[in-house]
Amino acid sequence: MVVRYNGIYNEMKSLLQKSYGNNAEFREGQYEAIEAALTNKRTLVVQKTGWGKSLVYFSCAKYLRNHNAGITFVVSPLLVLMDNQLEAAQKIGLKASMLNHRTEDNSAVIESIINGEIDIVFITPESLFGDIIQQNLSKIDIALFVIDEAHCISDWGHDFRLEYGRLYKIINILPPNVSVLATTATANNRVIKDLTAQLGDNVFVSRGELARSSLAIQTINLPSKAQRYAWILNHINELPGNGIIYCITTRDCDRLAEFLQINGVNALSYHSRLDEEQNIESEKLLKENKIKALVATVKLGMGYDKDDISFVIHFQMPANVVAYYQQIGRAGRKLNKAYAILLHGKEDEEINDYFINSAFPHKSEVDEICECLSSGGKSINQLSVAVNLRRNRIEKVLMFLEKDGCLFKDGSKYFLSAKQYKYDYEKFNKLKKIRNDEYDKIKGLTKTNECLMKYVVNCLDDYSLEKCNHCASCVGQPLISEEISQAAFEKALKYLNSLTFPIIPKLRWSSTEFTKQTKINHPNQEGICLSKYGDPGFGEMVKNGKYRDNHFSDELIVKSAEILNPIVQKYGVSHITCVPSLRSNIVKDFSIKLAKELNISFLECLKKSEAPPQKDMENSSHQCANAYSSFKVKELVDIPNKIILIDDVVDSGWTIAVCGNYLGEAGCEFVFPFALADSSNY
Repeated sequence: MVVRYNGIYNEMKSLLQKSYGNNAEFREGQYEAIEAALTNKRTLVVQKTGWGKSLVYFSCAKYLRNHNAGITFVVSPLLVLMDNQLEAAQKIGLKASMLNHRTEDNSAVIESIINGEIDIVFITPESLFGDIIQQNLSKIDIALFVIDEAHCISDWGHDFRLEYGRLYKIINILPPNVSVLATTATANNRVIKDLTAQLGDNVFVSRGELARSSLAIQTINLPSKAQRYAWILNHINELPGNGIIYCITTRDCDRLAEFLQINGVNALSYHSRLDEEQNIESEKLLKENKIKALVATVKLGMGYDKDDISFVIHFQMPANVVAYYQQIGRAGRKLNKAYAILLHGKEDEEINDYFINSAFPHKSEVDEICECLSSGGKSINQLSVAVNLRRNRIEKVLMFLEKDGCLFKDGSKYFLSAKQYKYDYEKFNKLKKIRNDEYDKIKGLTKTNECLMKYVVNCLDDYSLEKCNHCASCVGQPLISEEISQAAFEKALKYLNSLTFPIIPKLRWSSTEFTKQTKINHPNQEGICLSKYGDPGFGEMVKNGKYRDNHFSDELIVKSAEILNPIVQKYGVSHITCVPSLRSNIVKDFSIKLAKELNISFLECLKKSEAPPQKDMENSSHQCANAYSSFKVKELVDIPNKIILIDDVVDSGWTIAVCGNYLGEAGCEFVFPFALADSSNY
């Protein structure tokens, strides 16, 4: 290996011992990676969680500044990861800063960077491609460009991100004397091949064994959410210390955390829908060992660094083994033993299928967007009115087109470029097959009798481990009992059946083509939704009643009356009406029975005309417009002053909002919406 500077090893060893103690030694491969990065090689580090990948670029940054070289840029995907990195960098004497949407004054930070006052900066890809950085990039003396969690670059990786996918543009314009270092813990042979191709010629790859000797893995099949709630309640306090419970959806985080709190377990929810300050406080409480667990999405996944996390529980099965390895890697960094418990249930496959099928834009979506933009630039709001696609699907198509150079953004509007987009069927089908195959592998983890850690690292193309000797398979029995007490199960069922969801009133029209105004003159009261569609208990009863039995059960009538009776009494509600249907009387029949149970009157107030099914409307503009044209108040009906408006399933909320507004126009002063189930993606 050709060394650009003399004495790299001695200087790096001195820095290591100054920072971590006189007896500190480099782990196998650490110094070699440092030297490779400092001698202007393109370097890829694939090493297990806890190995010390950040030490590599911290050491490089320190060395470069000591030798009057430029700044180190570190691209990181998550704010929590950046917080940890910033703190760790400052501990070893680096002048460090961050650039992201949370930074109070990005302009001041950029000025400090240009003036050479910062050694290392941690930046999100969104900030890197923002106008303020792009306008000043040529003024910044970059010596080392680091891509942390580099698997996010690769189309073939488990966590590909479109913002990361644009980093090749930066790599390609960097001067040849700027080193590029990419690091990850989760890359198999396929991803490594892709990453080395993207990094360029002569890539030095540092790759080590991935098995984590401190982690003890166990898998438990618990089909229903109630069973998993109960198991966690029964056994979480048997697990030492504190840890993380991973859920796939934000709603599951909120509900499970609340259930544990109600039953005396100090747990908090953590995900991207929560206020950022709340998440920061939750991280702090976990770090200070003041709570038993954070119930989190993968927002608390990559790179979160608390070295004494003693357990990770998965409430649902992750999409693949590499994501699973990434998440269990949060535990046991400086412990002799930590637990990784994978719970799995019957909804796992449905959730995974949804994410796989929505990961890439469909050709019809791309064609529709391109056709719409062919007449000129449009904002996302304008596209939402013009095309019947969900907003997140529109954004995904735009990002794919922008990544491939087929459109550009000017202000808030997107314009087609001269480059024509060619839909790559072969690539997307191959990616979909890979993701399905990877899901089959994670399912295999729950069925195998071999060493569970061996199975995991084999999926990452590491075949060095014979057996770990401490997973449930190796010891021949459960590490933690799989039993659930009847008392805990009943508490879980009671909690799940007690959940209701608010129906938030809409105050503004999503499209003004028909109303000629933005304000809704007659908004509903905040209503109640009884369940989440398909969930255990009432949610499952609604699903069965709607599609199997063709009527809703008496149990749903009794529960609905229990919820609505206080509303009737408090506000003096005299009538129930329902959202009409041309295809079924199931909601009307339910409403008539419910009115009888509540001892008030049922009145058909609304009528429906032929229109496309509301469930086929993909975004707010189309949902609003379709509902507005579908319903009217019936002629010659004396509309009561106070009424409960019933529907079976609510998704966007536009049907109920439109019907309530029409009732208000007809003289009703109080419309209280009630639905049996919420089917929205949240």
